[in-house]
Amino acid sequence: MNRRNLLRAGVGLAGAAVLGTGLYELLKPGSQTGQLLGSEAPIPPAFQVPLPIPAVLTPSRTDGTTDYYEITQGISTLSVLPGLKTPAWTYNGTFPGPTIVSRSGRKTVVKHTNQLPEASVVHLHGGHTPADSDGYPIDLVMPVSGHDMASMSGMNTMQRDVSQGSREYAYPFDQPAATLWYHDHRMGATAPNVWKGLAGFHLVRDDESDALPLPRGDRDIPLMLADRSFAADGSFLYKALMPGVLGDVQLVNGAPWPVLAVDPARYRLRLLNAANARRYRLELDPQPPGGDAFVQIAADGGLLARPVGHDAVQLAPGERFEVVVDFAKYKPGTRVRLVNTFASGRMREVMRFDVTGSDRGDDSSVPATLAEIPVLDPAKAVATRTFRFHQTPGGTWTVNDLEYKPGRALATPKLGSIEVWRFVTDYHHPIHLHLNHFQVLSRNLFEPGAYDAGWKDTIDLRPAEGAEIVTRFTDYAGAFLLHCHNLEHEDMAMMADFQTS
Repeated sequence: MNRRNLLRAGVGLAGAAVLGTGLYELLKPGSQTGQLLGSEAPIPPAFQVPLPIPAVLTPSRTDGTTDYYEITQGISTLSVLPGLKTPAWTYNGTFPGPTIVSRSGRKTVVKHTNQLPEASVVHLHGGHTPADSDGYPIDLVMPVSGHDMASMSGMNTMQRDVSQGSREYAYPFDQPAATLWYHDHRMGATAPNVWKGLAGFHLVRDDESDALPLPRGDRDIPLMLADRSFAADGSFLYKALMPGVLGDVQLVNGAPWPVLAVDPARYRLRLLNAANARRYRLELDPQPPGGDAFVQIAADGGLLARPVGHDAVQLAPGERFEVVVDFAKYKPGTRVRLVNTFASGRMREVMRFDVTGSDRGDDSSVPATLAEIPVLDPAKAVATRTFRFHQTPGGTWTVNDLEYKPGRALATPKLGSIEVWRFVTDYHHPIHLHLNHFQVLSRNLFEPGAYDAGWKDTIDLRPAEGAEIVTRFTDYAGAFLLHCHNLEHEDMAMMADFQTS
């Protein structure tokens, strides 16, 4: 990327952030934006525990149009590290929380009861959701135990829908099959609340996806990747750090460096980066003969039009990739490590797959065509807007030089309209858009990147990078969010409202 392209993308090289840390990171694409928080507890050896699979939640009731679920948010004691107990903030007592499976076109209502000591907010990340159920950061669910003024401090400058004890979130699911996730989204506290355990999968299925001969059943595996640090007593160790927080224990579905025994067959892996700040470049070691270790079939918002082969997959915080891995390419007995080449030392390891000799057959395949994806025409855009994500000289993370203020909309798109939005960064920022998914038009005025295909809701931008996306705003009027998904950056004011009407 030369100076001319940087300037055309709206990034000035004179900025101290770009000339300093930002430029250094740009020259080292694998470096992390974040600061390591070292554990005080002994770190266990890798590959000692089996991979846990989050339980699928059963509806509390159903009717002709809707499935109803109930989740209790509370403090639970987990066994994460050997010989130690970890108090966690959980959904229904587990980390990750229970997986909810919904049907496209069928409404889901989830009642969350807050038995935590502080207020909470729930956001369905990737959901096409009405504003009153989107998890606006000051739409608080107060604790059952009573009014929590500490959580309300600084948030009551505008009238919002604050619930006492519990709240029902309604999701119409007028969207295709996809891997979504739900997590806390409280203003100024998203990072510590997610770090403590408030995250879970929410999968959407539809007829188009079900008709494909992709791996299913126990060969359809959700993998929530997250790093954590631990205090000497086994509790989660957390400290808000300006660049973002990096842990030194790699968890997959809440277990440290786990192992999964796999048949010599195809597996569908639903990869979710649920870390606060850590980025992943995932590779298989050893690589399979012939390459294309990962065949990508879906992105944040659902199926791709056609599968894409990768030797590695990059995930920023908040991103999801669905890939198919064919373990039949390996000899039985092979131990295949999933590694993160953006990390070193112990954090280079993620988990291990042990290929067994058990052949139960495999009737799955990856078809050449997966789904019909409408292509949005940027020529039909009624507006082009630019959003600059950068740090002020005073150290505040901002969007267009503004710290987040609830109710202040930086854009007012009309429902039914197409718009082109430009994102420009100084540091490394994964940018997340609520309400509607988008398609990536370009990076630095060139073609989209290798991991930009399909419908996205989060795009990973490196320091001094610019990108253009196109989206159509549909269905729901109200206040929604655009923000960095480095959760420390988000908590430190790198968010903006947009108002649809």
